[in-house]
Amino acid sequence: MLPAASGHAVEARLYAEDPARDWQPQTGALLTLEVPDAPGLRLDTGYTGGDTIGVHYDPMLAKVIAHAPTRTEAVRLLAGALERTRIHGPVTNRELLVRSLRHPDFAAARLDTGFYDRHLADLTAPGAGDPATAALAAALAEAVRATASPGPAPTRFGAWRNLPSQPQVKRFRSEPDGTEHEIAYRTPRTGTPEPYDAPGVRVLAAAPDRVTLELDGVTRHFELARDRDRLHVDTAGASYTFTALPRFTDPATQTDPGSLLAPMPGTVVRLAEGLAPGARVEAGQPLIWLEAMKMEHRILAPASGTLTALHAAPGHQVEVGALLAVVQEDPDATPVAASAPAPAPAPASASVPEENA
Repeated sequence: MLPAASGHAVEARLYAEDPARDWQPQTGALLTLEVPDAPGLRLDTGYTGGDTIGVHYDPMLAKVIAHAPTRTEAVRLLAGALERTRIHGPVTNRELLVRSLRHPDFAAARLDTGFYDRHLADLTAPGAGDPATAALAAALAEAVRATASPGPAPTRFGAWRNLPSQPQVKRFRSEPDGTEHEIAYRTPRTGTPEPYDAPGVRVLAAAPDRVTLELDGVTRHFELARDRDRLHVDTAGASYTFTALPRFTDPATQTDPGSLLAPMPGTVVRLAEGLAPGARVEAGQPLIWLEAMKMEHRILAPASGTLTALHAAPGHQVEVGALLAVVQEDPDATPVAASAPAPAPAPASASVPEENA
């Protein structure tokens, strides 16, 4: 005999994918995966910090299940746990899950298979957090890290001067939305960097992995982790990822106008018929098909013009950012988005969180 049902359970599936960009699967090093432990929570996962998310399998990272006496309590428990989860590495659907669980329609159980058709744009819009302050914390942590690192004395000692100098500047790009932040700061005789021209902000403590700020009388803590040029910033109720931008642009990193880059790692499975250098292409025309993690993705001509270079071939494995082809645009052409998912049903991860009474 089966035991009697007790309470309510809700499950969310955490995927390495970008819902705001056509559910593109993500790959790379998973530096941190820490789901808070609490009564009523269960974590099913085969990943841990230090693992690599590859291209050959489904990008699901974990299932997080919450159980509570009522549906409302279970939903609240799950949303809070996901919000406090620390994930450093590829883009995930964590923010989408939190927003979905807190959406009025989900709270009222007004659910059907069209939930994301109606609400995905709003659920994946830039959040109402405070990325500018998180970028400030990242800049201060980086300034401390630079002065603590071995190197010339001016670097270690914060470039102390007898007279005030112009503020130093660090630039970051927010991921994945691409917003750029420029942070100005100075390092006074105390050795602790301070924001420049930021009334209402006071630095209480700054270290390479933790920054504490007082914002208009409210104390906020920021935990930081670095992976090459990426900085991950966690604070109460929000997480941010930034790419540190160089002071000067490296010419080697520049790409020609009309360059088509792989939006994800995968395998080239198909080229448009007759595609070769010198071929005429039209804006929006599918040119190259990539496959990765059970998904097929089309690379489109960004504008009408002439294909001047083709580096992709069927069977080739490509990494994200690999140059696939170059289209020389007609002077009067109208540009379009250079990639799109191939027509197919939405991935399984696109469903709303599952629940069982």
